[in-house]
Amino acid sequence: MANIQQVAKQAGVSVATVSRVLNGQNKVASRTKQKVENAIKELNYEPSMLGRNLRNSESRIMLILIPAISNPFYFEIIKGIENMALSQNYSILLCETDSRPEKEDIYFDLVRKKMADGIISMDPAVNIETLKELAEKYAIIQCSEYGGGIGIPYVTIDSEEASYRAVKHLIQIGHRKIALMNSDEKFSYARERKAGYERALAEYGLPVIDDYILYTQQLGFEYGQQAMKKILALPDRPTAVFAVSDLLAIGALKELNAAGIHVPNDMAVVGFDKIDFSNMTNPTLTTIAQPMYKMGAIAARMLIDLLRGEQVDSVVLEHELIIRESTSG
Repeated sequence: MANIQQVAKQAGVSVATVSRVLNGQNKVASRTKQKVENAIKELNYEPSMLGRNLRNSESRIMLILIPAISNPFYFEIIKGIENMALSQNYSILLCETDSRPEKEDIYFDLVRKKMADGIISMDPAVNIETLKELAEKYAIIQCSEYGGGIGIPYVTIDSEEASYRAVKHLIQIGHRKIALMNSDEKFSYARERKAGYERALAEYGLPVIDDYILYTQQLGFEYGQQAMKKILALPDRPTAVFAVSDLLAIGALKELNAAGIHVPNDMAVVGFDKIDFSNMTNPTLTTIAQPMYKMGAIAARMLIDLLRGEQVDSVVLEHELIIRESTSG
């Protein structure tokens, strides 16, 4: 394969002149430019994009931080990010953090070392202080999970309002004893979804019962099963469950099926996210739909705008309550 030195020799010019032609600079005379272009064609020379990007101080790579690749919630968001990125000649690099700060630091270093241009963070456990510090120099967008009031633009939905709607639906179809299957409240989405749950109960004069609020360490299917086992062991069992993620809700459904409890007649279940699997359960899962693909595409567009030096405002997208068999029989 030909290199830039061979192109320069063939065209009878310096390497610097070939470089200027490749970078589209106007300082090269049209006749000289033609010679270089002819040499490139004759030698079938392919310039190194990495070398060109380094000279331009850009990598054309977006860093995408997610806590767990295994969580299907992120699939559609990533697809939205990728399609928007590719349309603007960017590539994406997926970084699974496992919500561990030491892994985050390794990935943040890629931006500091100019191996990536900017970050889209979807990690609820991300170190906000480090993110704020990075955002002073580098382009960062928060997607889905966000820290408000820290000056970093985000795209998300109103989780508090969405949870309020989900629990209100359960109350309106006759439930008065509703459990909440929640994640760790160190995450903003967990706090917001609990607030929506409590607002709906308060509106209808229903008490918040501590035994009905269960916290899980992670959002995996098996954690939903374990939480449902605890609910079924309660002496005064609730008649409905609102889970802050579809994975927890699907785990809960599995446990209810195993225990021979009919859904929704004996217990109704509502999830959150509308992942693809939520329509494959038995019964199908009532859930809050997040516009995940759109969220990803907008996040990528926002990051590109930031990289171009444009002003970027945060975006709150609409959500939708999808009523299916797990609450409507």
